[in-house]
Amino acid sequence: MRVLLVGTGRILYYLARQFSRKKILVTIVTPYATEARELSRRTASSVLEGDGTDPRVLEEAGAYQADALLSLMPNDEDNLVVCQIANRVYRVPRTIALVNDPENEEIFHQLNVSVAISATRILSILLEEQAGFEEISRIVSLAEGTVSVSEVILREDGPAAGSTIESLELPAEALIGGIIRKGTVLIPKGGTRLEAEDRLILVATEASLEPALRILTGEPAA
Repeated sequence: MRVLLVGTGRILYYLARQFSRKKILVTIVTPYATEARELSRRTASSVLEGDGTDPRVLEEAGAYQADALLSLMPNDEDNLVVCQIANRVYRVPRTIALVNDPENEEIFHQLNVSVAISATRILSILLEEQAGFEEISRIVSLAEGTVSVSEVILREDGPAAGSTIESLELPAEALIGGIIRKGTVLIPKGGTRLEAEDRLILVATEASLEPALRILTGEPAA
């Protein structure tokens, strides 16, 4: 798999490092010479100094061969332009953009950006839901809201504590993607036994979310 990262900031380094560990080929485009040199030194990625909103720069970075592009520029307008060029000119099948203003998310979706991520909205949701219902926090929604990722904290007296995942009989369109237990991340299997205070990462469709939450916590979504 080939991924093209366009942007600036420390997130480029962290993403490149994570992707490299998964044997994903990464090319980085950043507008700053100093940052380009630093990323070349610290990562195994190909790094190109240039303006990611310039089609010629994206072509030089290998956009024709990219399976996915992530645009992480500080300005929403730049991220939208990068994704539009990648999709329409170079036929990159999957484009992901950082959206700083949550009100711009809908525009990104209308213009066929595969995934628009608003850190502002995610933090707002976490704050609001934590204040209203501590056991369940909606982290992000994907696929135009049809799939959600939620964090669920198991209470000691909750119905799922002490049960194995396979015994819970979760809906077919809901799964536990990870467990955070005492600061350690666990990859769950059917026989994994859940414990009180486990933080579960629940991935579910809109229709299966509430039934899954009832099984895990005894309560519906807030």
